[in-house]
Amino acid sequence: MDTLDIVIDAGPWDAVQLEPLARRAVDATLAHMGLDAEETEITLLACDDARIAALNADFRGKATPTNVLSWPAQDLAPPATGAVPPAPEPGFDGMIELGDIALSYDTCAREAAESGKPMGDHLTHLIVHGVLHLLGYDHIRDGDAALMERIEAEILGNLGQDDPYTIY
Repeated sequence: MDTLDIVIDAGPWDAVQLEPLARRAVDATLAHMGLDAEETEITLLACDDARIAALNADFRGKATPTNVLSWPAQDLAPPATGAVPPAPEPGFDGMIELGDIALSYDTCAREAAESGKPMGDHLTHLIVHGVLHLLGYDHIRDGDAALMERIEAEILGNLGQDDPYTIY
């Protein structure tokens, strides 16, 4: 069963081979978190700055572009700072609907260039980051940010990528 739905709305996404990159990042994140990718559902919207700015305005009240947005299907926020969120619950069909992620090509490309990172590595990080948001992880409070960043670094390390939070 195809459990990752990728919708390309705008941007030169073919240049980065988004589908295999996204599947690899999503599968690695779900496996790391003990979930079977075949039992989950995620939609990924690949768009540009104009579209993500509109989404950011609609859902967060911030009319500016950003790199990644996420909309969890379930509220999995943990009760305490630094706590692990509860596991998502399957629906009546046995599938776990995790939610939606949006990525802006323009912002991601600019950030990758500014940081000297390959675009694929930066996108992989942001997809991992977005999936963790769908699973209830956040970075608003320091304890939560430390936990989320540690998990991101572990997943990316398993994919052969450097820790994105380490400054060299």
